[in-house]
Order: sequence, then structure tokens, then C-alpha cells
Amino acid sequence: MAHPSSSATDGSRLAALTLGALGVVYGDIGTSPLYALKEVFAHGNLAVTPENIFGILSLVFWTLTIIVSLKYVTLILRADNNGEGGLVAMLALASMAVEDRPRLRRRLLAIGIFGTAIFFGDGIITPAISVLSAVEGLEVAAPGLEPFVVPVTLVVLTALFAVQKRGTASVGKLFGPITAVWFVVLALLGLMHLVRNPAVLQAVLPHHALRFILDNPGLAFVSLGAIVLCVTGAEALYADLGHFGKRPIRLAWFGLVMPALLLNYFGQGAMLLQHPENVSNPFYEMAPSWALVPLIGLATCATVIASQALISAAYSVTKQVVQLGYLPRQRILHTSVRDTGQIYVPFVNWALYGGIVAAVLLFGSSSALASAYGIAVTIDMLITTVMTFFVIRYAWRYPWLLCVAATGTFLVVDVLFFSANAVKVINGGWFPLAIGIVMFTLMTTWQRGRQLLAERLREEAIDLKPFLDSVFLSPPARVPGTAVFLNAETGVTPNALLHNLKHNKVLHETNLFVSVRHHEVPWIGFDKRVEVEPLGHDCWRVVLHFGFKNDPDVPEALQLLRSHGVQLNDMETSYFLSREIVLPRRGAGMMTWREKLFASMHRNAASVADFLNLPANRVVELGAKIEI
Repeated sequence: MAHPSSSATDGSRLAALTLGALGVVYGDIGTSPLYALKEVFAHGNLAVTPENIFGILSLVFWTLTIIVSLKYVTLILRADNNGEGGLVAMLALASMAVEDRPRLRRRLLAIGIFGTAIFFGDGIITPAISVLSAVEGLEVAAPGLEPFVVPVTLVVLTALFAVQKRGTASVGKLFGPITAVWFVVLALLGLMHLVRNPAVLQAVLPHHALRFILDNPGLAFVSLGAIVLCVTGAEALYADLGHFGKRPIRLAWFGLVMPALLLNYFGQGAMLLQHPENVSNPFYEMAPSWALVPLIGLATCATVIASQALISAAYSVTKQVVQLGYLPRQRILHTSVRDTGQIYVPFVNWALYGGIVAAVLLFGSSSALASAYGIAVTIDMLITTVMTFFVIRYAWRYPWLLCVAATGTFLVVDVLFFSANAVKVINGGWFPLAIGIVMFTLMTTWQRGRQLLAERLREEAIDLKPFLDSVFLSPPARVPGTAVFLNAETGVTPNALLHNLKHNKVLHETNLFVSVRHHEVPWIGFDKRVEVEPLGHDCWRVVLHFGFKNDPDVPEALQLLRSHGVQLNDMETSYFLSREIVLPRRGAGMMTWREKLFASMHRNAASVADFLNLPANRVVELGAKIEI
């Protein structure tokens, strides 16, 4: 029987995690009422009639139920990779499940990497549309302020990105409470209008959606492109699984988020039944005039929180993709001494900022950005569904028919939403697609370039063990201390050792030949971190294993060698790195422009020493030119 104080502690922790999940997990989907229903009736294509309002509300209700409640909360949250979620974790899980099928694995990796590339497009669109939609409340409060919407939006976004380097630990404590207030306000605004027209609640019955689709098939199809905006941010449910766990995410959804969203959407519908002229911005028109300015302030705070959650996710995804070998090393700064997940990636921060400013200036309004938004969301939802099938079929070993039944319905829904958004490519959908294609090109070029570089190095490689045996037939002078030679390929002689012997003609008393391996699992514990093989003459081959969410700290990992009888003195340890200068070569490997691109990426990658957390004052780099 559990001790009372233990139960109380568990309850407090669950409440804290649930509150935290409100701010981080549901910030994005929580701001959807600002623009989702408005976009359905935008441009005058759909008349604001009772039948259409009931049909749209019914579609919103069933979209939230099927996509979020059933697909993400019920099914996909179960597909955790050692407790971690997100598209990168799902990709690793699916690829490991089909390791015995190389062709299928390559295709899944390509699909998953494209989905990850599209995520960066989503990372640019989300802050732009969220903050714009909040600030557009100024137009309702005072129409003369319309020219200030874009400048105010840019000021808010600039301030948000400028403070990223300071970390979000202190501000993050406010995310949950502020978002909780936001959801309560959403619910209250909806209730104000629902009590005046409760009949609108009949829209939960599915026949209203079916009637709307059958009576207006063309308009219904186009409307799906806007209705999907009510589930933007659903991917965050899965992506933040590792931070909060399944139970807090589910409690927050069913306990507050879903009821508040539905009350608000149905409240907007109830208001439009009585005042169809308010269709230009139904969210802000719901509020009484005295509450409009405070509501704009609260909405801006909520959209900043939603943007912050996505910016932090972009940092994490970048780190994971780098460690899986699909992007060059990045300079990663830790902004918290307690939470290793709190990181800041300067290049990603300012690249996102530049893209967001371009999006705001290019599109100028949330309505124009809505066309660009939907396609990024639906592509990621579609890819997640595909990956889920391979996980439950090949990793969980469920029967084929059950797997098809479990994911087939979601696949049909995802395809419908994607198709409805695909027709908007010309009107703005090209923007996230262009970003995704650029990122996909960079990621695949880097991955293929690394393969070619490794192959080229293997061609010229000398086996380490025979080389050391030949060296010790007539050994060079031994100097005190430990030399750590970082080596990409296990079992071959590092170029740094060859150059050291050639130019310095000495060998340290202790020599470690260290290779770092990143695996398709999020975490690898210290008990499995080190693999050691003695080579004789106080030389060891060492392999260090890291998951894609581990911080690769080589000096820390090497301290584990003490249990293997290898004693290291930090102040007497030097790290030798081989730095390859890549030279493109015609007629081999990739196309010339991709080889030049890879060479540029390789040249501008962050320092290996920084990435592996090596002490800067004890690193020696020795270079060599390599043609690919």
C-alpha cells in the first residue's frame, strides 16, 4: 500500500507536469481559434448560413476527435522510443523495425527526413501566423491601427528571438499558468454566446457534417483546407512526450484543452448565427468591448508562448538530426545547468528569425499565411501516420489487418486534408514546400557526402593493429601523458597519428584511439557508453556510444575507462583531431554542384572540439586534403 505522503507527492508532480504541458504541448493548437474558423468563411466562398455553420462546426468537432483524440492521444502516444516522441524518434523507431529490409528502410528514411525538413517550414510559419493573428485584434479595437499590425508583429517577434540566448527556464515557469488562463478565457468567451443559442451544440451530431459535404462537395473539399488549421500543433503532443509523459498530456487534453477549444469554436458559431456580419474576425468579435484590449494582450502572450514552444522544438530537432548524421555540426549552447534539454542554437535561431520576418513581410496577414500553413501541417501528419503503420506492424508485431485498420482510417483523413491544401500551393503553400525542399536537399547532400568521405578515407586507410605492431618494432620516443586520437572509422589508423609521427617523431605513454557512435535511440546510459579493446603497448581502441538526445561529452565518457584499468589525468591528456579539407572532383560521387555544396557545409560546420565538448586548450588539429 502506498504511503499517503508518497501519493500526495505523485499527485503534485502529475499536476505540475499537466500544467507544464499546457504551455509547451498545447500552446500552438490553443491559438488556433484566433484564425481557424475565420479562414473557413474567408474570401466569401462559403455563405454564412445556419446550415453551413452547423456543417462546419460538426467537421471541426470530428476533426479534433479523430485526429487529436484518437490518432495522437490514443494511438501515437503509445509509439514511444525509449520514452521519447517526435518525428525523429518515430523515424528511428520505424527504421530499426525494418532493419532486415534495406530497400524499405532507405525509403522510410527518405520519407522521414523529408517530414523533418518540412518541420522547419512549419517552424517559420507558426510564429508568423500566430503573432499576426493576435495583433490583428488591433484592427477590431480601432480600424485606424491596421497599418501598425505588421510593424508591431515584427517588434514582438524580434524581442522573442533576441532573448533566446538567455534561455527560457525562468520564463518557462509562466508558460503553463498563462496558457491555463488562456484556455479558461477561451471557454468563457464561448459560453457567453452558447447560453444565448445552445441549439448550436447539435452540431456534434455527424449527420450535419455529412449533409454539408453531400450538399456542397466542392465547397466542403475547399473548406477542409481551412478546417485543418484547428489541429495545427497536434504533432507537439507526440514531440513533447519525453518532457511530460503520456498521462499529463492526456489529462491536459481531455481535462481542459479539448473542452475549451470546442466551447470557443461552438461559441463563435453561435455568435455567427445571430451576427453573420462579424465573420471577418469572429474570435475578437465574441468579446465585449471593455475586454477587447486585455484580450489582445493575452492573445499576444499566448501566441508568443506557442512560438517559443516551436522555436525550442526546432533547436531540439536540429540537435537530433545533427547526431543522426543528416546536418553538419552546429554550435549548441546549454542555457540551463539543471535541464539538459534547454539549449540554444545560434544559427538556427537567426535562420528561423530571417525566415519569419520574410514570411510576415511577404504575406502581410494571417489570412494570406493560412494558405501556406495547412500544407506543412498535413504533410507531417501524413508522414507520421505512414511511420506509425511500420512501427505497429514490424516493431510491435501486430497482425497485418489490425495495422491496416488502425492506421487506414487516419491515412484517408490525412490524404483528404492534404489534398484540400495541395490546391493552395500557388496561393502560398509553395513557401513551406520551398523551405522543406531546400532543407531536404541540404540534409541528403550532407548524409551522402559523409558516406563518400568515409568511403574515400577507407580506401586510403591503414589497419590500426598491424600499423602499431610495425611501429613498436622500432618504437619512437615516448613522452609523458595521454594522447586521444579521435577517429571516424574504428580499427583504422587516424591521419592525426600518421602526421604526429611524421612531424613530431614521438608517441605518448598512453594512446587512446576513440570513435564516437551515434545511435537511433534517444538515450544510451553510462553502463553502455564505453567499449574498450587493448591493443598492447599502453594503447587502447575505444568506442563511445551516444543516443540522439545525449550530449556527446568525450572527456566525461573517457573517465569511465578507470573501471577498465585506464587512468587518465585531465591536465596531461591531449586530443588529436584529423581535419579533412574536402575537394570536389568531377565524374565521381555526387553531381558537381552537390559536391561543392557538401564541401562548403563541411568547411563551415562547427568545430569538432566544441561538438564533442573537448577542452580547447588541449586540442591539436592536423589537416589533410581529401577528394570526393
